[in-house]
Amino acid sequence: MNKIIVSIFLAIILVLGINKITDAIFYVEKPEKSAYQIDSATTVASTTSAETSSENSDSDIMALFAGVDSAAGKKIFSKCSSCHNIANSKHKIGPSLKNIWRKAGSAPEYKYSKALSSYGKTWDVAELNGFLLNPKKWIPNNKMGFAGLKKPEDRAAIILYINEFSDNPLSLK
Repeated sequence: MNKIIVSIFLAIILVLGINKITDAIFYVEKPEKSAYQIDSATTVASTTSAETSSENSDSDIMALFAGVDSAAGKKIFSKCSSCHNIANSKHKIGPSLKNIWRKAGSAPEYKYSKALSSYGKTWDVAELNGFLLNPKKWIPNNKMGFAGLKKPEDRAAIILYINEFSDNPLSLK
């Protein structure tokens, strides 16, 4: 019994001793000033500018259509194609985006979340742009798990690409 107790104490002393020795050998002084500084005013300003940009993006997104092409939209849509279909009206995890210019939450034979079913607005360029920026913020409590597209050029390209698959495409350029 005494040998077991002595063995446990010896193991504890050995672990603590090794810890102290390695701290002494590999000691690094912490810098006085952090190399990565977080400025809270900048963070608040960038959040506010993101909100403002989504409000002002109605006119900005229309100007961006001239500088993007649907090939870029097709590449970006590859992120969406695992959940959404665009070539036909068959639904996947998400609803088909063929003929997108309709009332939100109204694709036939698809079960929408309560948030999208009761949204009541019709998809247009401004609505789709805001939704693609941040789906959870644009329509709270919807079940779409996509974080959003932060670059306005990406949103413009994907809207241009989706528009091509509508029976009644909008004139975006």
